[in-house]
Amino acid sequence: MQSFQQPGDLLIASIHWGSNWGYDIPPHQIEFAHRLIEEGVALVHGHSSHHVKAIEVFKSRLILYGCGDFLTDYEGISGYERFRGDLALMYLVDLDSQSGQLVSTRLVPMHMRRFRLERTSAPDAHWLCDFLNKLGAPFGTGTRLKKGNSMMLQW
Repeated sequence: MQSFQQPGDLLIASIHWGSNWGYDIPPHQIEFAHRLIEEGVALVHGHSSHHVKAIEVFKSRLILYGCGDFLTDYEGISGYERFRGDLALMYLVDLDSQSGQLVSTRLVPMHMRRFRLERTSAPDAHWLCDFLNKLGAPFGTGTRLKKGNSMMLQW
């Protein structure tokens, strides 16, 4: 991979991949994300899904397989309610500026309604925390709910 990286730069790969709906992460996506990390990428930001997907920490680097929508014109489209696309996350990521290794990730759940973002209710934050724990289990990640309904990524 050709690199235009300068001293002190951290590489972030933002990739539009995967299906819009569903939680499956195909093996080729996992392999590709791992290869990017092995090639020096500090963070893989996956997007396409209209809902959050699993999070992985591989070799101390963050892989977001699907960040979901933050604001979207899909609001109100019926038939996909079970995916909870109305819930969004702010990903507040702290990386070591020298190594690119993950220091911490705070997740702030938001609720989309009428093309606006609001903080989620406590029950929605609990649901999202539990769901991220379920999705992250195969990858060795989980979340812990904090005061104010934000979450901390654990790995």
